[in-house]
Amino acid sequence: MSRSDAPRLHALSALRPGARGRIARVTRDLTGRTERLAAVGVSAGATVRLLQTFPGIVFECDQTELAVERVVARSILVELEE
Repeated sequence: MSRSDAPRLHALSALRPGARGRIARVTRDLTGRTERLAAVGVSAGATVRLLQTFPGIVFECDQTELAVERVVARSILVELEE
């Protein structure tokens, strides 16, 4: 796969409401955030749909609605649906 064929990833926080895609990865940090998100189904391969961006980030992940802080949404990288 060439670099131009590689999927383009977008932070969940940068998407517009209504955007849909699949989580490619959740960036790790030292707070244990990745493990807590995985416990509620937010992990690579899960489908997501952004519902709102203000006042907080609200999204649907495999039929579960979740609200997260903007800093958390920046760590969720999504490959958009075509």
